[in-house]
Amino acid sequence: MKCCFVILLLVFSAHARSQVTEVSSSTLQTIPKAPEPIESVLRLQLFLDAALFSPGKVDGRPGEFTTKALQRYQTAHGLPLTEVENHALDLSNFRELYTQYTIQEQDWKHVGELPSRPSLQSKKKYLPYDSVLEFLTERFHTSPELISWINQPLDMVSLKTGDTVKVPNVTEPFLIELLEAIPSIPEVPELVSKRFIHINTQEKLLGLHEGEKLVASLPITPGSGHLATPPGRWKIVGITQMPTFRWDEGVLNYGVRTHHAYHLPMGPNNPVGVMWIGLNKPGIGIHGTAHGQTIGRSSSHGCMRTANWDVVRLQKLISKNMSVVIEGPAPTPRPARIKTEVRRAVPKTEVPEPTKKWFQFWKKP
Repeated sequence: MKCCFVILLLVFSAHARSQVTEVSSSTLQTIPKAPEPIESVLRLQLFLDAALFSPGKVDGRPGEFTTKALQRYQTAHGLPLTEVENHALDLSNFRELYTQYTIQEQDWKHVGELPSRPSLQSKKKYLPYDSVLEFLTERFHTSPELISWINQPLDMVSLKTGDTVKVPNVTEPFLIELLEAIPSIPEVPELVSKRFIHINTQEKLLGLHEGEKLVASLPITPGSGHLATPPGRWKIVGITQMPTFRWDEGVLNYGVRTHHAYHLPMGPNNPVGVMWIGLNKPGIGIHGTAHGQTIGRSSSHGCMRTANWDVVRLQKLISKNMSVVIEGPAPTPRPARIKTEVRRAVPKTEVPEPTKKWFQFWKKP
């Protein structure tokens, strides 16, 4: 039966790749300049986000991951595949596009100074948002550019307690204040037996399957090149909420543990975000990120990043000991290092002795 699942996944992946298309040139002519949102696109993104067929950030702009999320949703529900502007989903009564949020006093507990260097981050007790704008961006699954645009002429840098802002009306806002440190989330046996995760690193997508049905889809940032996410069949060995992180440049870049490491505290700006889903491949896992805006548009050190708002929702649907199938290119071998002979340089303070020429041998010293 597992072989059938793998064959089905490969067929689906190939079919999806052939169907994903860019927005037509005629549509591009009518698209307003960024970051102004397109209402029809924003409504579709809110719908897909609520169904956990995540388009990534909800910003009202057409793009690769909105198209992929739509077509994966259509495939999962037996609908014909279309481009974003031609979908037949009835979203007329879905919900209002925007709602309002008032800055609370407790929100500032998660906003503060954020050093950029790991050596300085390791000295803090918590890695917070660096601004209330970043807090709002993650809470409402969106981009800072969209929030700034829809709140013109409000100065988003000077927000204070009691200020009210306009935000995308997502179904499930990301509530950082409800997350506490849990070193090991218990196994849910009934999920282990009927669900599995499939990751396509070339498509940069994570799919959660229940039998033959796709029940959720998220964009990810996988590794590439020497640090490519390792393909194969793995399993989840542990899930940690609000993890700490051992930052080791040797491990990150070469897979070699060194003695020069920093232990970084928990927080939304921890390098692995607010959730670590470890696999039985040392050092490899699915996790959140401090850079939700870059999902699918950068590369990792071998793991699979997804936005904090997506990974906390995924965690509720999975379990320790669940199978994880990773499809994609294997890491490329690092070039062999060629040892070369190193000659000792003569210090400037040392003057080499002059050599006698053959015709000077008869001269007296």
